[in-house]
Amino acid sequence: MKVVLFCGGYGMRMRSGSASDVPKPMAMVGPRPLIWHVMRYYAHFGHREFILCLGYGAHHIKDFFLNYEETTSNDFVLRGGKARLLSTDISDWSISFVQTGIESPIGERLRRVREYLDGDEMFLANYADVLTDAPLATMIERFEKADAGASMMVVPPQSSFHCVEMDEGGLVGSITAVSEMPLWENGGYFVLRQEVFDHIPENGDLVADGCGELAKRGRLLAYPYRGFWKPTDTVKERFALDEGYTRGERPWALWENDRVVASIA
Repeated sequence: MKVVLFCGGYGMRMRSGSASDVPKPMAMVGPRPLIWHVMRYYAHFGHREFILCLGYGAHHIKDFFLNYEETTSNDFVLRGGKARLLSTDISDWSISFVQTGIESPIGERLRRVREYLDGDEMFLANYADVLTDAPLATMIERFEKADAGASMMVVPPQSSFHCVEMDEGGLVGSITAVSEMPLWENGGYFVLRQEVFDHIPENGDLVADGCGELAKRGRLLAYPYRGFWKPTDTVKERFALDEGYTRGERPWALWENDRVVASIA
C-alpha cells in the first residue's frame, strides 16, 4: 500500500530559538531524522512506496535522500577501501517528492498528491514526526473489514496537566490528570479510502473536514491504542526520544527485532 507522509509544516514548537529552515521531520533521533524512523516503520510492514508532501525546508529532505549514506545505519565490511553492505535500508523503497505548498493545510497537501495514488482504493497517510510500535497490519485488517471511509489511530491525552472540578463557590471537588480522563486524541496513522477526497474542500483539513464529515456520516473508524506512541511537537519531546535511542530504549524500531532474529538464525 502507498504511504502519504505530511512533512511540509514549519514545526515552530520544535524551534530552540535559533534561525533555521530545517523542517521538523528532519530533526535527528539517533543517527537518522524523524522522517526516516517513520518510513522505516512502514517498510517493516512491507509498505515501501512513499509519497512525501513537501513544503517548508523541502530541500533538506531531498538532499538527505539524494545523498543517503547506507553505512550510517547498516553493518558493512570495508575491504580495499570499498564498503560492502551487509544490509540495506532504502534500496527497495520508492519515494515521490512532491512540493505541496508552503502554507497548505494537510487536507490540501493530500489533495495535491491524489494523482500519485494511481486510483488505489486504499492507502496509508501519516504525519512525519510521530513514532509508535502499534501493530499496523492489525490496524489495516480491521479497517478492510469495516464499512468506513477512513480510520485514524486515537491515543490517550498526552498532556501532563490536571483538570480541576469545582463548584460555583470555587470549592474543589476533584483533581484528575488529563491522561487519566476518558478522552482520546488524534494519533495519526491513518488508513484511508478514496472516499475521503469527497469531503476535503480546497484548502481544507484532513481531520476537521475530511474525517469530521465522515464521522457525521458514521463512516470514520477509530483505532484506540494505549501502547507506545510519542509525538515530537516540542524540543523536549524530541530530546527524550533521542536520549531513549542512545540508551537502547526505542520500542518504535520494530525492524531491529528482525536483525536480532537474523543474527540468531
